[in-house]
Amino acid sequence: MIRKIDSKTMGKSNLGWLNSTFHFSFAEYFNPTNINFGVLRVINDDLIIPHEGFDTHPHQDMEIVSYVIAGELTHADSMGNKRTLKRGQVQYMSAGTGVFHSEHNLSDETLRLLQIWIFPDKKGYQPNYGDYLFDWDLRKNNWLNIVSGKNGDAPIKINQDVNIYVLELEKDMEEKFEVEKGRQAYLVQIEGEANINEEHLNARDAMEIKEETISIKAIETSHYLVIEMRKDGI
Repeated sequence: MIRKIDSKTMGKSNLGWLNSTFHFSFAEYFNPTNINFGVLRVINDDLIIPHEGFDTHPHQDMEIVSYVIAGELTHADSMGNKRTLKRGQVQYMSAGTGVFHSEHNLSDETLRLLQIWIFPDKKGYQPNYGDYLFDWDLRKNNWLNIVSGKNGDAPIKINQDVNIYVLELEKDMEEKFEVEKGRQAYLVQIEGEANINEEHLNARDAMEIKEETISIKAIETSHYLVIEMRKDGI
């Protein structure tokens, strides 16, 4: 089963300094039929203007992954971590029993990132932070596994049975992604334009995939993120 989600139907917010597209209910956007997809609770596609950002605020019992698409993201938290990440780089924070953090764009260019929240497999973990500076070329015409569960092979491991993959597919190239029995996946067309199993996707569109193999053909050079998990995981 596949289901395309047009970005025009997603939640929207514009606070001036922050322009967001919400894949799931968040902040002022509430849709009781669109709270989560399995253990995936949040995907926010955020644009943050220069020298603005999220001031220090708390989180608890959530696995948070940030994927930088353009610009620079500067993170600071109550565990003493401070880091600036650029395009294609990833940070992870397990909020666990509680943590405070801030996320800012300290550069002179607009920052675009995907903010991803995933329910942990249990509550009460010790808070943790990590990041990874992936080489961009590793995702060119190749699925790069950037995040996995604790028993997986990705450099970043989270407290949930989830895999996150990214791909840059060159114009006219084709690539498949198999979602096995008992599994499901959520795909984000971050950039570009493509046909996926006879569905046409533009930038910021998405797709739910359950127990099915998809075939992607890039109409122009395109950029994808896929979150794969057990089917209907909560």
